[in-house]
Amino acid sequence: MHPRIEDYALIGDEQTAALVGMDGSVDWLCLPRFDSGACFARLLGDEENGHWRIAPENADRCTRRAYRPGTLVLDTEWETDEGAVRVTDLMPQRDLAPDVVRVVEGLRGRVTVRSTLRLRFEYGSIVPWMRRSDGQRVAVAGPDAMWLRSEPPVRTWGEHLATRSEFTVEEGEKVAFVLTWHPSHEPRPPLTDPFEALESSVADWQAWAARCRYDGPHRDAVVRSLITLKALTYRPTGGIVAAATTSLPEEMGGVRNWDYRYCWLRDSTLTLGALVQCGYLEEAEAWRNWLLRAVAGDPADLQIMYGLAGERRLPEFELPWLSGFGGSRPVRIGNAAVKQLQLDVYGEVMDSLSLARRAGLPAKPHMWSLQSVLLDFLRSSWRQPDEGLWEVRGDRRDFVHSKVMVWVAADRAVRALEAFPDLTGDPDGWRALRDEVHREVCEKGYDPERNTFTQYYGSRALDASLLLIPRVGFLPPDDPRVVGTVDAVRTELDHGGFVRRYSADETTVDGLPGSEGTFVVCSFWLADALHMTGRTKEARELFERLLGLANDVGLLSEEYDPVAGAQLGNFPQAFSHIGLVNTALTLYGDEEAG
Repeated sequence: MHPRIEDYALIGDEQTAALVGMDGSVDWLCLPRFDSGACFARLLGDEENGHWRIAPENADRCTRRAYRPGTLVLDTEWETDEGAVRVTDLMPQRDLAPDVVRVVEGLRGRVTVRSTLRLRFEYGSIVPWMRRSDGQRVAVAGPDAMWLRSEPPVRTWGEHLATRSEFTVEEGEKVAFVLTWHPSHEPRPPLTDPFEALESSVADWQAWAARCRYDGPHRDAVVRSLITLKALTYRPTGGIVAAATTSLPEEMGGVRNWDYRYCWLRDSTLTLGALVQCGYLEEAEAWRNWLLRAVAGDPADLQIMYGLAGERRLPEFELPWLSGFGGSRPVRIGNAAVKQLQLDVYGEVMDSLSLARRAGLPAKPHMWSLQSVLLDFLRSSWRQPDEGLWEVRGDRRDFVHSKVMVWVAADRAVRALEAFPDLTGDPDGWRALRDEVHREVCEKGYDPERNTFTQYYGSRALDASLLLIPRVGFLPPDDPRVVGTVDAVRTELDHGGFVRRYSADETTVDGLPGSEGTFVVCSFWLADALHMTGRTKEARELFERLLGLANDVGLLSEEYDPVAGAQLGNFPQAFSHIGLVNTALTLYGDEEAG
């Protein structure tokens, strides 16, 4: 039986991440970065595509598992007829090289444990040459080298292109494995002490989590989401990837499988807001600085996403040797949506930098001149149809959300001039742009017959992004058009009590066959909108149902299938966890302050 998406937990070192299943197998790991080739790709194929399982013999699924409070250190426990054993998994923050540390500890009785390591570089396609060296195993193929060692040493042998160990642990005994990657042309990096790494990782994560300012209801879920967001951060640059995976399906067996190991501008404002309000100003500043570096240049060339360090070329191709998660093919690497026009990202960049300025983050040289150039570009280009924030692969259209975010860009520029008199600009021209966009959206993007804004001009379809209209300030929450839109989205995009991205009967707008689940962050947006329109009790009920979608260790994917009761899409999804944090702040922030 193939694992479910929710069967996985995340470990990481803020430069890459691994997924660990309930069977004790590491099924996904890209080294040395989130977007590098995977050395374990069982997640998207089978065992022969690489994995590393440590578990008691004859045991299928663990008895229980949990993160240590306030950390990304995972404890997985098995109860067997012979006794009980715990495996603790982590990736310590690296000095030079990335390590995966796995500590096996006897809890009761005497348990036989097996380790099976299949290394397959380049997304499961290359079997490395394995040899012994200094009492360890080293695997080499092309640019990649991996070292495996155990403390205390256990008998390890090769069999069927895998490396196996079998050993027993009694109560109180510990056996630690360390798997270390480095470029094959460089010397082996210094050895990591696994027990020191475990102790320091727990202390470092708990100290970081303790800084969270939020102290309202569901604080544990908020902290877990913030830890997940931290784990999806590429620490050298401050960029935050949308998810740790590629090609986990939005429909089981379907083709909607995308690579999310990149940084999206659309996430920027909500991410920055969550970090600032929860007290993580250092991380907020690092993300703001990444944003400024990524978008520097000709505003006409602004992309919707970038690589971890701001790379612009993310060519999309397929891996035919991988069968896909649950048979969902193709498996894609790279993302062709990078070349799409999405006018909303201009608004998101302006809104993010406005928020950073209001939060008191240190100003950067040329930040305002960059914003001014973005506004000049929008003045001449805002009427273009685009692909919209959902990255449709159908025809370009005049998406209402895109135009609303153009209004946001002009509005934030005008407000900046009003709040900071030392800034120079064109207040009259920007106000005129703001007013013109507002008039057009209210005229062409609104259906008076149904009292709702629509997905795009001239359409009767709805879109969950319309729920953001009051949040960004385009119209006040008590405007009848806002209330009507919230009600329409809530009714017409409902699926099992949660929210689809757009109308199920007009999915041809995205140019793709098949369907998808409900989009988790959109349901958080509905909770925000219900609260803003005076229905806080209903908003909180929805929020608590959304918390119930998280798996046993508190992680959310991109989508949820309410019929199958299963998570869908890439995992864990930064946007979903950002939605959780921001909705908690929206619903309970005043209560907390009180």
